Amino acid sequence: MTDRDETASETASAPNANADAAAAEPSPDDTADADTFRVGIHVTETELRFVVNVPSDIDSGWTDPGAFQRLVERVTWEQLDQRETLQTVATRAAEGETVFLGTVTLRPDETVVDHTLRVPPLDGA
Repeated sequence: MTDRDETASETASAPNANADAAAAEPSPDDTADADTFRVGIHVTETELRFVVNVPSDIDSGWTDPGAFQRLVERVTWEQLDQRETLQTVATRAAEGETVFLGTVTLRPDETVVDHTLRVPPLDGA
């Protein structure tokens, strides 16, 4: 299940710590025609739900919501170990909590421009 949150959008790049980090970040031209999706895992009593926060100003090139949400999920699990991530969330997050894993920035042609995905360090670790 995916949740639509028109208020949640996040930039994909973090502040630069040094010149090497700046060189690794995509330029504004690289992300101009891309959308950034925030992804997370929502914990319920009986399941873990993968959620995608969709920006309210999403590019009109995304014509099939289900397709881009599946793409975001596929990219997420290509970057993170799914079993480790879900196990971490299941054992450390409270019921009702949504644990955000980061962002995925994509173009409508399915090009991955950037991501900030990571297994979350949760309290009690």
